[in-house]
Amino acid sequence: MDTSDGGTMAGARLLARLSLLCGLAAVVILLAFTGAGGPLILLIGLAGLVVAAVGVWWALAHRGVVRGAGALLAVGAPAAVLVFYARTGLWVVALASLLLGGAALTCGRVALRRARPHVGMAAIVRPAPVRPVLIMNPMSGDGKVGRFGLVEKAQRLGARVLLLDTAVSTDVAALARRAVAEGADLLGVAGGDGTQALVAAVAAAHDLPFMVISAGTRNHFAMDLGLDRTDPSRCLDALTDGEELTVDLGVVAGRPFVNTVSFGAYAQIVQSPEYRTAKAGTALNALPDLLLGDQGERLDVHADGTRLESQQALLVSNNPYAAVDPLAAGRRTRLDGGTLGVLGIRVDGAVQAAELAVRGGRATGLHVLTAHQVTVHAAAETIPVAVDGEALNLPTPVTCSINSGVLRVRVPRSRPGAPTANPPLNWRHLIALAFSRSRSTPGSGDRTGEATGT
Repeated sequence: MDTSDGGTMAGARLLARLSLLCGLAAVVILLAFTGAGGPLILLIGLAGLVVAAVGVWWALAHRGVVRGAGALLAVGAPAAVLVFYARTGLWVVALASLLLGGAALTCGRVALRRARPHVGMAAIVRPAPVRPVLIMNPMSGDGKVGRFGLVEKAQRLGARVLLLDTAVSTDVAALARRAVAEGADLLGVAGGDGTQALVAAVAAAHDLPFMVISAGTRNHFAMDLGLDRTDPSRCLDALTDGEELTVDLGVVAGRPFVNTVSFGAYAQIVQSPEYRTAKAGTALNALPDLLLGDQGERLDVHADGTRLESQQALLVSNNPYAAVDPLAAGRRTRLDGGTLGVLGIRVDGAVQAAELAVRGGRATGLHVLTAHQVTVHAAAETIPVAVDGEALNLPTPVTCSINSGVLRVRVPRSRPGAPTANPPLNWRHLIALAFSRSRSTPGSGDRTGEATGT
């Protein structure tokens, strides 16, 4: 191991020791300044969290007076806890202990991440395309194509631009196949993730490089590729100074997806025509019937060898999301792992809602795992499914799978970079790291967090 690696390990050990020190200090402050009141601070805070979670459940799963009472609890419980701390003079101790506990968690996760550095997706330098074709949606992302002058900039770089006519329905996959037949040696899209997926499948089928231009609204695929989401014109640098990443492509019922497939409550809500203009109101109106009534289809799921029964909501992703790290939630650190991420939720009442708030990923109503194939069964002949945000109805059973390493994505060599996630906090590994003198990584063989199952 070279000097830089030794310095990285030394920094990781220092952070591990700081984490343990902060954690110890948080406990000492509670006991030293409050005595027997230390556990009371924790108990009151935990009670407030539980009551607030129950309030959230009532507000989501009911209407009328019960919903109002739930909203009151959700807001009032945390406020009551703060008032109690203030009036008893414990707020300074509680705040100090909370900050030290947060510092312990943060330093511990960063220490473990530094001790086991994240290995990004391998990039290969290839010749620039000669006949690139870019499909652009002028309405995507509230008009980013026009605001950033993407058509003109792409044409100056030698690309042929196919601008979609949003007044009519266009088969973008057929458009991409026609471009290939006419000699395109690269396909790219400036548009939403759903459009990206359709054209990406054509590129993969013809073993052509695919280019992502972050002109959509959320640009989740672009983010996980490490592209600049603030200035989509920077993605065009890939035409002249680029490299390739080889990534996976998800498939649901024969349809490609680059991000996620949603089943259950969320998929049902997005079917509503009112959802696009009034998301919050539409969801609040529909959730009581979906969660407790007979309108929501309960889902039985087979994820490789694991069976999940009567799920209310299911999310299947092209490679798992970094759910173990709240700061990186909604992000995938890799897109070439060859597995689907699976997140199933079943919450049948206020008690389970409270358990989910307290236990998080260890709650019995939450299932997080990875699989190569996921099959969704339901009593209905067809069920609502949201594929990369697009509302569809698909016949049951619905099968999701992953095509590993089929998509060549051309990206700029100079780009912000894909996000990295801290590993889950393992106190045994952290203690071993803090007091280790060797250059090896404690628990380096443990891949926990990269493919988790709870």
